[in-house]
Amino acid sequence: MSETVPSQIEEQPPIGIYTEDGVVREEVVVALQKAVEAGNSDTVRETFVDLHESEVGDIIEALHENARGACVELAGDDFDFAALTEVEESIRVNIVGNLANDKVASAVRALDSDDAVYILEDLSDDEREEILAQIPFQERIRLRRSLEYPEETAGRRMQTEFIAVPPFWTVGQVIDYVRAGEDLPDQFSQIFTIDPTFRLSGTLPLDTLIRAGRDVVISSIQEDNAHPILATLDQEAAAQVLEQYDLLSAPVIDDNGRLVGVLTIDDVVDVIQEEADEDIKRLAGVGNAELSDSVQNIARSRIVWLAINLFTAVLASLVIGLFDATIQQMVALAILMPIVASMGGNAGTQTMTVAVRALATKDIDTYNARQIVRKELIVGLLNGLLFAVIMGVVAGFWFGIPSLSIVIAVAMVVNMVFAAAAGILIPIALDKAGADPAIASGVFVTTVTDVVGFFAFLGLAAWWFGV
Repeated sequence: MSETVPSQIEEQPPIGIYTEDGVVREEVVVALQKAVEAGNSDTVRETFVDLHESEVGDIIEALHENARGACVELAGDDFDFAALTEVEESIRVNIVGNLANDKVASAVRALDSDDAVYILEDLSDDEREEILAQIPFQERIRLRRSLEYPEETAGRRMQTEFIAVPPFWTVGQVIDYVRAGEDLPDQFSQIFTIDPTFRLSGTLPLDTLIRAGRDVVISSIQEDNAHPILATLDQEAAAQVLEQYDLLSAPVIDDNGRLVGVLTIDDVVDVIQEEADEDIKRLAGVGNAELSDSVQNIARSRIVWLAINLFTAVLASLVIGLFDATIQQMVALAILMPIVASMGGNAGTQTMTVAVRALATKDIDTYNARQIVRKELIVGLLNGLLFAVIMGVVAGFWFGIPSLSIVIAVAMVVNMVFAAAAGILIPIALDKAGADPAIASGVFVTTVTDVVGFFAFLGLAAWWFGV
């Protein structure tokens, strides 16, 4: 009688740090928190072993704010400072600010230049200079050059480590250079060719390099259309270049056409996420506050737009005040008028959101703007007619006044059309004026829909009923 022995023992897969919902497991956070409180550096180091920088960043954010800095200290040289690029700005500044400058300088040297700039740019000028002073001259010059570019530009996002060769080299020379190079980037997808003045000549994708023979001259196989990005170009516009041409990376040049860096797809993904997050926050008028910010900072970031909204609300109330006698004569108007304003506000917000996003992605331009405006007006009219019929029937059965049904139906159509017009035209006008449509559109659109809604409904009622 033979006994069957399994040829392979199936092992249970290790439990990850995330739950099914993508949240860091509570047991991971609790265990690390206890290790930090006990000063157990071995446990802290073991927790971060083999984790990606983004996973380390999520764990750091999940810790209590008082334990984050101590956790980084206990991890010592095993802590990957690239993880700090994955956490919120206030958390990153707090952690780095509590570390010794020599430790930060040592950690920054081990990072890619784009990650190093990302960490240094949030520090005060004095702290940044003290850290840079402890970095070797050539590295310090590269970092300072990136930091000199304005915030949210390609120059701030670029990586200054790249491979550049003269176009008259052969494939064999380039391969040998890459193999022997010590100060080259760890990862790259293309090689750049430059002239003696360091001006960009072309690009050479790695797949083209690998397939070519060793004796082939680089100039004969390089791509001349390199899609270079100006270092002072806004980071969102730079990201759109990589998106438009399906690039994994793109060269960054200065005003004289000299190659100064490379923008990679991982940076572009971060830019797209940041810009989308920024637009959403601005549409809601909450500023740039983060969840980890203090109560005072969060409150301060919202006060300005709340104050502006208060002013616009008073303006809408003044319109209502013009018809106080009409409202006193017919209480039903007071019950129904918020419906008209609310429907217009929601319709305007829908159109505005689409418009702001389309402007951000350059989907609206001078060639199609008129067509898009016309389309939104038709949509507003159709939706207005639909809900006018619905609300007219409801108001008729509710109050038993047929003429009131006509008034609210007409007011609904008028406000929905005006809401569509405001939702599309206000963002376009702000964009043409050089203002960010994501910041101010919401307040203006809400004001238009409230004022028009109240004025149309109460004005029609006053004229129709003669009160």
